[in-house]
Amino acid sequence: MRKCSRGFGAITALAAVALLAAACSSSGSGTSSTGGSVGAAGFQALNPGSTAPKSGGTLNMMGLGDVDYMDYNISYYSIGSLAQRLWVRGLYSYPAIPGKTTTPAPDLATAAPAVSNGGKTYTVTIRTGAQWNTNPPRQVTAADALRGIERSCNPVQPFGGLPDFQTLIVGYSDFCTKFAKLGASATPAAMKKFLADNAPSGIKASGQTITYNLTHPASYFPTMLTMDPFYPAPVESLNYVPASSAAAQHTIADGPYQVQSYTPARSMTLVRNPAWKASSDPIHKGYADKVVISMTGNQTAVQQQLQTNTAAASMEFDSFPPVGATPGLVQQMKSGLTKNMNLGPTFSTNPYLVFNQVSPNNNKALSKVAVRQALSYGINRSHLITDGGGPVLSPPLTHILPLGINGSQDVPRGYDPYPYNPSKAKSMLAAAGYPNGLNLTILYRPSSSIQSKMAQTLQADLPKIGVKVKLLTATPSDFYVKYLQVPSVAKRGVWDAAIAGWGPDWYGDAAQSFFSPLFNGPAAYPPIGSNFGFYNNPAVTSVIAQAGSQSSSSAAASLWAKADQMVMKDAPIYTITDPQQPNYHASYVHNAVYLPSIQQFDPTNVWLSTPGG
Repeated sequence: MRKCSRGFGAITALAAVALLAAACSSSGSGTSSTGGSVGAAGFQALNPGSTAPKSGGTLNMMGLGDVDYMDYNISYYSIGSLAQRLWVRGLYSYPAIPGKTTTPAPDLATAAPAVSNGGKTYTVTIRTGAQWNTNPPRQVTAADALRGIERSCNPVQPFGGLPDFQTLIVGYSDFCTKFAKLGASATPAAMKKFLADNAPSGIKASGQTITYNLTHPASYFPTMLTMDPFYPAPVESLNYVPASSAAAQHTIADGPYQVQSYTPARSMTLVRNPAWKASSDPIHKGYADKVVISMTGNQTAVQQQLQTNTAAASMEFDSFPPVGATPGLVQQMKSGLTKNMNLGPTFSTNPYLVFNQVSPNNNKALSKVAVRQALSYGINRSHLITDGGGPVLSPPLTHILPLGINGSQDVPRGYDPYPYNPSKAKSMLAAAGYPNGLNLTILYRPSSSIQSKMAQTLQADLPKIGVKVKLLTATPSDFYVKYLQVPSVAKRGVWDAAIAGWGPDWYGDAAQSFFSPLFNGPAAYPPIGSNFGFYNNPAVTSVIAQAGSQSSSSAAASLWAKADQMVMKDAPIYTITDPQQPNYHASYVHNAVYLPSIQQFDPTNVWLSTPGG
């Protein structure tokens, strides 16, 4: 899925449409109001449950930071997805059904995509009754879905996961290359004219039907349709630069809520969308009348407020239980003393340490494989796991693919290319031309208790191999937008390493969403991709292309495992953990179902009883 936020406070046979999702989740509440069964092609047929939830009330969400972008198609951050869940809908979404939260179900789509042309053509029909909150309300159409994927590769702020599918859809790469020629200062008028005159040749929209033609069969494409670029965007979105502050103040909603007010980095208020019809939406229930999001808290204060069970604090936003308090809360959960706490899977590498290979510092030391390998031997993972709450909360991850992602099962059991060895690290640095060590600046987000501890641990441990560490802090919203996604900042050497996080863009057969955005050479360099360290190995790029073109997940698995080991040999990042995600809510919040895709309980499906109860 995308850049992760964990620690604030923290995606077959052709007839089966190739959906192999890892159905692994749990509920944070004893109350569940929905049930379901898996239908054709792995999509879920949603059935009503037996309980009668209560509508009404205000859901007050408490957080530490903002979304990356308030946009239909550009956000590439788990907190951005959490906010989007409230006001904008996708063709397919992950339902709040315990045990099935990683299997896509039709949202705006009427059913699973129809497959033809030997698995290279997918056709999706958008349901009637889904509407934008325009005056008067307007039906969401296939033209809106085409507009969404077109504006995703705009030249000013493109979607960060374009490498996932840019070359997969016929004509899309050429379309994006041509769009990029408008330049990073393109105006809304120039972009609107371009879109009026150009379209990806492999995507056709007619009425309520949109068709995607692929360059080759791809076992993961149906699940990929859950991603933001495939969300429809209204025609009004063309009046503003995508992901701009002006666009954020003029959102058009088709979800259960609409944005009443948004003050960046401070607050967001959403109220019921009068154009939304429950009958047109099998995913979101919209029980609460209003959702108020605060973005200015800290982990400790948020946790204390949630435990008071007052109306002012219902649920977390960009916040999670402090790492120091989590073990006790987990024990209460296991012993039955609380139903408010949940541990959920993330299928992620979060956090990880990425090395800036274009930094001019230390005579461009980090551009050398031997130096990055030496640093990897010199990092004590066990100390970092302790910072993350121990191996129960933070199981060690020694390579790229976490368990549950296709290909991880083919990586040799016990594989750890860089076991802690400070003596070897020092000798390797000396052999690489750095007998006196290095001076590194490590970027991190201090609002995360886990990242703060890990940053301090690295600062304390690395001098043992002759590496002096300076710490550089950033707010959650600035971390990606002002640092990692800005190539000039990396090339100036503002940071040498950064504590980032990554989760899949979809689940199960999802190795593509790790390797294409993070390690696919220049095609994945920011801002188009999320290869923040500017890693480039043509041999790895070739294996990624081979794996991504397989028609079945089983055929791809060994290639993904090979890519995993090749990347680790080059040491562009240092992996730490595939964590369990802790979440907490007030006692009066019911049907709190954890969704790995947003690292949080689904706010559109909770219902509220009397606060204090």
